[in-house]
Amino acid sequence: MRNFNVRVYGILIHEDKVLVSDEHIKGMNVTKFPGGGLEFGEGTIDCVIREFKEELALDIEVISHFYTTDFFVNSAFSVNNQVISIYYLVKTKEHFDPKQTSFKISKKPFDFEKKKEGGQSLRWINLDKISENDFTFIIDKRIGDMLYNNLK
Repeated sequence: MRNFNVRVYGILIHEDKVLVSDEHIKGMNVTKFPGGGLEFGEGTIDCVIREFKEELALDIEVISHFYTTDFFVNSAFSVNNQVISIYYLVKTKEHFDPKQTSFKISKKPFDFEKKKEGGQSLRWINLDKISENDFTFIIDKRIGDMLYNNLK
């Protein structure tokens, strides 16, 4: 059977840096944007708001749509599963002070117990240095490239 997997991500920019998530998923270390899977009956904006609340304890609002996958991507984790990713530019509802968050900000990638399923660390990448090479999945690579090129 062929299925669709809809993923929704938020691009949170603060002081010319973007927040990324390093995670251990199904035996792989991956770098991606914060967000996750759309649940049945949920809208895409509700999904990204829920994901930020669950993963980061942040109340966010969507500023605008940034990108929706416009090419075929097969899931890295299962055969015959097409991934469609939707990215939104987001901001925090309250004044945001990255030094006063409930989540740990790391300076290095994968700053969590290695090989632990569900391990996650967050870090900031400077927008003037961001590259597609900072990301694991092809769609996130495209977003990294788009963010960099929007600065030119």
